Amino acid sequence: MDEQKKVSIEGLPTGSAGLDSVLNGGLPEYSLNLIAGPPGSGKTTLAHQIMFANASRERPALYFTVVGEPPVKMLRYQQQFSFFDSDKVADGTIRFVNLTHLALANDLNGVLETMTREIQTVSPSVVVVDSFRTVMPSQAADGGATQWQGFVRSLAVHLTTAQATTFLVGEYGELEDQYNPVLTVADGILWLFQSVQGNSMVRKIQIMKMRGRATMSGLHTLRIAADGIEVFPRLHRPFQRRPRLVVDHRRLSVGVPGVDDMLGGGIPEGDSVLVAGPAGSGKTLLSTSFINEGIRQGEPGVIVVFEEHPDAYLDRAKRIGFNLDEWIHQNQLRVIYLRPLDLSVDETLEAIRQSVDEVAAQRVVIDSLSGFELALAPTFRDDFRESMYRLVGSLTGVGVTVLLTVEASESLNELRLSPDVISFLTDDIVLQRYVEMDGQLKRVMTIVKMRRSAHSKEIKSYEITSDGLILGQTLKGYVGLITGIPTPLEKMRRPGSSSC
Repeated sequence: MDEQKKVSIEGLPTGSAGLDSVLNGGLPEYSLNLIAGPPGSGKTTLAHQIMFANASRERPALYFTVVGEPPVKMLRYQQQFSFFDSDKVADGTIRFVNLTHLALANDLNGVLETMTREIQTVSPSVVVVDSFRTVMPSQAADGGATQWQGFVRSLAVHLTTAQATTFLVGEYGELEDQYNPVLTVADGILWLFQSVQGNSMVRKIQIMKMRGRATMSGLHTLRIAADGIEVFPRLHRPFQRRPRLVVDHRRLSVGVPGVDDMLGGGIPEGDSVLVAGPAGSGKTLLSTSFINEGIRQGEPGVIVVFEEHPDAYLDRAKRIGFNLDEWIHQNQLRVIYLRPLDLSVDETLEAIRQSVDEVAAQRVVIDSLSGFELALAPTFRDDFRESMYRLVGSLTGVGVTVLLTVEASESLNELRLSPDVISFLTDDIVLQRYVEMDGQLKRVMTIVKMRRSAHSKEIKSYEITSDGLILGQTLKGYVGLITGIPTPLEKMRRPGSSSC
C-alpha cells in the first residue's frame, strides 16, 4: 500500500529568527492563534511584527481594534520599530478597522457581521483582533456566556474557511479558566510573561499549544528592542557557518613560553578551560595571549567581556604588545561587550553564536564568569550551572576551544576552585594564586586538572611585566604552597618543630 500523502503546512515567519526557531519553522499557515499575557508584555508589538512580516499587496492584512487604544495612537508608537512599513499602511496593504463602538454596545452580532464583511472584501492572509478579551467580560456578566461561546466558535469557523492566519490578542491571567472557549478553539497559544524580582524585570514567552508543530518546550527570553520583539531560544540554534570542526587532538598554544609545557604541550583542541585566580593574578592576560596566539596561527577568535568596555580592554592589550585592533579590522576577531544587568544566558549565547559564525571562530574567551553572573537578571541566576552547561556545551560541541576565567577571592588559607561548583563543566583547570613568601606576595600557577591528558604537577612562580606573563622557576622546598601560606621544609625539620 502506498504511504498516505501528508498535507503540507507552510510556516509563516514571525519577524524574529529566534521565535521561528522556537516554533520549529514559523507559525502554521491558516491557524488561529491566541497571543496572551499581562499588560506591557509585548502582545500588540508581536502581533504588528508578524503582520508586517507577512503582509503584501497580493496577501493583505486586516487589523481589528476592539475597545483598546485608537489605531492612530497605536500606530504612532508602532512606527518606532524598524519592522514598521508606512507604505503598507498608506496603500491599503494593511487595513485598520475600529470596532470599539460595537463592542461598547455589547453588540456581538454587529462585531461578527462587520468582521465578516471586511474579510470578504479584503480577502486577507493575516487577521489580527486586538484586544479580543475586552469583548467578553460584559457579556459574561449579563449572563451571556452561551452567546459568547457561540460568537467565538462562529468567528473561528469563518476565519478558517477564509484561509486567513489569525491572531487574537488579549490580556489573560496565567491561571485562566481552562474551559474558556478561546483556549479550546485556538490552534496555537503564545503566552507572554513578565518576571519581576527585586528591581529586575524580564520578559519571557512560552508556546503553550501549537497544533501540527513540534515546538521548543520551556520558557524563552523575550526582549523588546528597536527591531521589535527578539526571542532567545532556551536551546541554542545551530552554528551556520560550518558543521562541527574536525578535531584531530592537536595541542593549541596559549602563547606563553613554559605554560604550554605545563599543559602537556598546550590545550587539547575542543576542550573547555577554566582559569581561576584572584584579582590581578593575570587571568585576562593569559586569555588574551591565548586568543592572540590562535589568530597568529590562523585560528580566528571571539572574546566576550563583562567587566570593562571593549575600548579599555583593547587599549590595555595594546600596552602589553597585543594589537587586537588589527585582528578586528582583518575580520579575524570579535570582541563582544555584554553588561546589562537584566542579561540572560540565552542572549549571551546568541551573541556568541553570531560572532562565531561571522569570523568562523575556533577559539572563544569568556572573561569572566564572575562578571557574567553579576550581569544576569536575578531570575536567571538560580539555574546558573545549567545555563553554563548549555553555553559551554554548545561551543565545544562544534569543536570550538573555550577558555573561561573566574575570580577566586577566598582567603589565602582556603582553596575553592570556582563559585557555584561550575569547575566540573570544564575539561581543564589552570589555578593562579598569591602566596606569602619572605614577607612578599608572589604569584604562582599550577595545572589542577586535564581530562584525558597528562600535565605538569609543578607549582611555578610567574611575573606580570610590560612584555606580558613571564613564567619563572618551580617552587621547591616548601609545603602548603597551594594554601597561600607555605612553610619551608627546613623549618619543619628543625628540632622542636611540628611536623605534618
